[in-house]
Amino acid sequence: MRLESLVGRARQAVYADEPRRGSLRTFFGRTYWLRVRERPLPLLVAIALLLAPAALTAAWALHDTGAAVGLVPQQFRGAVEPVGDTGMTAAEATAFSGAVMTNNINVTFLAFAAGILFGLGTALIVAYNGAILGAVVGGAIANGNGAGIAEFITAHGVIELSCIVVAAAAGMRMGYALVAPGARTRLDALAHEARAAVVIVLGTIPWVILAGLIEGYVTRAGFGLVPGIMLGVGVGALYWTLVIVRGRPAPQPAPAGHS
Repeated sequence: MRLESLVGRARQAVYADEPRRGSLRTFFGRTYWLRVRERPLPLLVAIALLLAPAALTAAWALHDTGAAVGLVPQQFRGAVEPVGDTGMTAAEATAFSGAVMTNNINVTFLAFAAGILFGLGTALIVAYNGAILGAVVGGAIANGNGAGIAEFITAHGVIELSCIVVAAAAGMRMGYALVAPGARTRLDALAHEARAAVVIVLGTIPWVILAGLIEGYVTRAGFGLVPGIMLGVGVGALYWTLVIVRGRPAPQPAPAGHS
């Protein structure tokens, strides 16, 4: 035992100052995806909180467009106004896509931070923004702007909504730690989940930046509906494939003595 202890301390002394060249690569190539995937329930809850209100308000907007439009913030109103009235001109569509991107970035980080309110803050933020999303999409379709909406938000919208869901799941993890800390104190449980949540948020930032680049260089360039959908779905599929594949836990070694 003494020999093992000496070897361990010697190794630490030799390698203590060795640059950790692989740390960032490990973080973005493995650690981040493990943290996103390790708690699937908060992810599923966040997805439901976003999509269920969106589906309900989209149906409402299709049935009673005038009433549903009242839920839509002013910066998004151009998308739900009838074509041929004020409509979506090219300039308005560009402004709309930029407003959507800015809103989604704000929601991403706010959904995480609001988790400290026992998870309720995160739930309300995600559900409210899902309701707005549904009202915008439903109202746009009802007023003939469906293709314009799809063209100007799909390319960057899929990955942005993915970032919102993942950040919301991180926030809810902190909230649940406060509600049900288990055998630990609430402070200890919160500290444990907060470390994992911060990893998730830090790892999500590059994807938020990628969404901004797509919005700035693809959406505003007017690449068209089909290329925009292909790009948006492709980036979203890449992200969730990485969650599934790179986030898969490492196989546990077989117990000693078993073949």
